[in-house]
Amino acid sequence: MILAQAINGAIRPIPLWSVYAVGCVPAVILAVQTAMGGLGPDPVKVLEHALGLHALQFLIAGLMVTPIRRVLGINLLRWRRPLGLLGFGYVTAHLAVWLALDIQFRWAEIGADILKRPYITIGMVGFLLLVPLALTSTDSAITRMGAEAWRRLHRLAYPAALAGAIHYVMVVKSWPVEPLLYLAAVLALLSLRVAWWLRRRA
Repeated sequence: MILAQAINGAIRPIPLWSVYAVGCVPAVILAVQTAMGGLGPDPVKVLEHALGLHALQFLIAGLMVTPIRRVLGINLLRWRRPLGLLGFGYVTAHLAVWLALDIQFRWAEIGADILKRPYITIGMVGFLLLVPLALTSTDSAITRMGAEAWRRLHRLAYPAALAGAIHYVMVVKSWPVEPLLYLAAVLALLSLRVAWWLRRRA
């Protein structure tokens, strides 16, 4: 408890803009690597994969805020919104690279891929689940909707992250450890949330 209090005191003065600044560092690195031709023989695929992975990492980080507070006593609640918005930003960039550079706006092919390729369908569902969360990420939205309705809506972050993790596993098309670890992390966080809900209902 003393350590948690010390950590909370140390992080309290950190401005929120610095979270966004640090969160944008991977995007800047990717932009520089792209400009310098440092992404290998298939830069579009590398860029697409990296943006999607960073998106999933930020979404998982946002979901970890509540468990960290409940289990360790470290309060990062004010960081949850920046983490979620960064995750949405990287998801949007991931989708934009796929649409513009990979598929090159061939809309008939895009529609066919969404309908016929399950991993694209699941990824698109995850993106669509995040859109209302991004649109209601302001204090005015909480006031307008009411705190309880806003909290219910933002529980969509869990199925959105789950869709992203499943999308990652399916994209790889094999069984490497890394995508499975991300999926396991999301399932563990979702299980914690369900366990806490059941405990409140008991």
